[in-house]
Order: sequence, then C-alpha cells, then structure tokens
Amino acid sequence: MASTLASHPAGPGGLLPASAHAAPIGRWRQIALPSLAAGAAWALASISAAAFEDVGDWSETGTWVIGTGVLAALLVLGALLSPWLPRLGQFLARRAPWLIVSGLFLTVWQLTAAKLGWLPQPFFPPPQALLEVLVWEWDELLKHLWASLQLVTVGFALGALAGFVLGVAIGWSTHIGYWVHPVLRFIGPLPATALLPIVFLAFPTSWSASIFLIALAAGFPVAILTWSGVANVDQALYDVARTQGLGNWGLITKVAIPAALPNVFVGLFMALGAAFSALMVAELIGVKAGMAFYIQWSQGWAAYANVWTTILVLALVCSGSITLLFKIRDHWLSWQKGLVKW
Repeated sequence: MASTLASHPAGPGGLLPASAHAAPIGRWRQIALPSLAAGAAWALASISAAAFEDVGDWSETGTWVIGTGVLAALLVLGALLSPWLPRLGQFLARRAPWLIVSGLFLTVWQLTAAKLGWLPQPFFPPPQALLEVLVWEWDELLKHLWASLQLVTVGFALGALAGFVLGVAIGWSTHIGYWVHPVLRFIGPLPATALLPIVFLAFPTSWSASIFLIALAAGFPVAILTWSGVANVDQALYDVARTQGLGNWGLITKVAIPAALPNVFVGLFMALGAAFSALMVAELIGVKAGMAFYIQWSQGWAAYANVWTTILVLALVCSGSITLLFKIRDHWLSWQKGLVKW
C-alpha cells in the first residue's frame, strides 16, 4: 500500500491536490489583479476623454486618449505576463495602488474640467491643456528650466560648501565657535528672502544677487547639522585614531567628517528644499528667465495651463533632485546599512 502511494504522489487519477493548484493561482491573482485594476483605471481615463465632447478647444485631446489608452494596455499586458516575468509583476503590484489612484484622479479631473465644465476655465485647465503646453511650448519651458537649474545648482553648491566648511570649523574649534556660532544663530534663522531689498542693492546684477540668496538659504541648515555632527563625535574614536599617529588634520578628515556625514546629508536635504524656495522668490525680481519668472509671466497673460504645466515640471525636477541626493547618500553611507534602518 505504501509503495502504491509512493508511486502515485499526485493522488488518484494522477491529479495534483487542489492546494497545489491553488497556491500558484492565488499568487498570480495577488500580483496580477492590482495591475489589472490599474489598467482599468487608466482605461477609464482614456474612455472618459474620448466618449464626451470637450467644453473648450484643446488640440491634444486625441493625443491624451491615445496616451492613456496605451498605458492602460501596457498595464494589462504586464499583468498577463507576470507569471513569466515575476519581477515585472512584482514591480507593477507594488505601484498599483498609486497607479489606480492616479488613473481615477485623472478621470475625475477630465470630466469636471473638460467635459462637464464644473471647474471654471481657464483657471483650472484639463490634463490635455497641460499636454498641449508640453507639446507646443517645450522649447520655451526648457529655456526657463535651464535658467533655473543654473541658478539653483550654483547657489546650492556654493551654499552647501560654505555651510559644510563652517560647520566643521565650528564643531572642531571652540575658538571659532565662540565667534561664529552667535552670528550664525542670529542671521541663520532669518529667511533669506527677507534680505531681498538689501541684496539687490548690494550686488551688481540680479543673477549674482539670486545666487547669494539661494546660497544663504542652503548654507544655514548644512552648517548647523554639520556642526552638530562634528561636535557629537565619540571622543573614543579620536583616542583610537591618535594611537594610529593621526594629527589634527587626519582627525578631521578621517574621523570627524566621516562620522558627521549622516548629519551632513540631513542638512543637505533641508538645504535643497530651502534652495528651491529661495529660487522661486529670487526669480520674481530682476531675473529675465526661469521657472518662477515664466509662472509670473504666464499668469499675467491668463495662460493658466502654462502655469500648471510649469508647476508640474518644477515638481518633477525637485523630486528628481531629492532622488539623486538619496542615491549619493546611499553610495557614501553604504557602511551604515547594517547599523541604521534606511
């Protein structure tokens, strides 16, 4: 009897137990169903754009219908291929909730703005109006984006470098800290944009004044967090390093700065947000190109589709900058992964 059962592990008739079939089917449903739901949400966005007439004149409605429809088809295709491409299935399943919400949001936005006219125009344009700006005025957007990137990159780099050097100096030397720390506490919390009237009089050009404002806004959080990181390094680390023959410069570069890097990156994240905030204000006075300048110019002409499109592009740039800074932090602080939960 035992040998008979051993020769037929699948059970009577050579069939697998129901649980053996249920496991892969259940796993496929767990991975594929969210992606299918996401595809349905984006298909709804496409159908809602195609099934009803626009209350306004937007030339890119057809492009919007095709684009959302193609994305919906790709999501459905990814769900169907998930048994053979498990990594793709898991990737889509993790992002499916956001894809579902975004598809439904775009559907509601499309209906209320372009089809039913519930949102007042031109203040709240539909998504195809933003797509129209991207298609027809991409060169103008790129020009202003490049001008803003130049300002924020130079200002952030100078401010972060100055803040880092100042923070290390304050944290390492009590003599420097005695003189600089009170000044930093007095000037640092002051919003950089509050100095606009003075700065634009003190600097020869609006571009250099904008650089100074952005650097000032970015430098303060880096200086404070770097100072805190250096000042709180365990003295035992210095004692061990001195036994290896390191002098003051070696203690700073090989002990103090590496130990303070987690605090430094926290300061850099804060500085990046402060730099973009200062950029938006600095570009409103005197600068002839930039994202904030383009927003103000578009608002003056009641081109609110351009305003919303510029805000969207700016949000993507800010998010991409944060992601890039995270990648740099992951590389520089890879030694922390076993010690700190990321």
